[in-house]
Amino acid sequence: MTPAEVKEYDRLRSARKRDVRGRTFSPRKQGPSGRLVRHLQLVNPRGDLPGRPRTRVECVDGPRPCPWVSCRHHLYLDVNPKKENGSIKLNFPDLEPGELTGRLESCSLDVADGGGASAERVGEAMNLTREAVRLIEHQALGKLREADWLDEDDS
Repeated sequence: MTPAEVKEYDRLRSARKRDVRGRTFSPRKQGPSGRLVRHLQLVNPRGDLPGRPRTRVECVDGPRPCPWVSCRHHLYLDVNPKKENGSIKLNFPDLEPGELTGRLESCSLDVADGGGASAERVGEAMNLTREAVRLIEHQALGKLREADWLDEDDS
């Protein structure tokens, strides 16, 4: 490969696989999106829903895509704790939760059960670029080292 071909290959590889980026809603914002987040924080704050699995054993053979969007392992949305900012991020704003099929997994535990995944694969599952996944991994490893849960030579 020529240097120009390598550069183009890297650009295509690291690019976002989907055209639509995730969308974040903050409760501090005024207007419809802020009211939506504040309303969702009041509805069932503990997340106890009848029939919802409580352990991995109960959900491993459950329906896919997973219907339990409020589960902390569901990839459709991310919820930041109130102590941070209480925002809600829709990872796939152009899709409904039931449309996460094929390469788009609906559960992070299903991705983890598949074994090690490349940054590209993780980015595709979370609608992030490969570089964003690499930065998150770097920050997480740094926090583990600070807490002495990981040796300096572990990576």
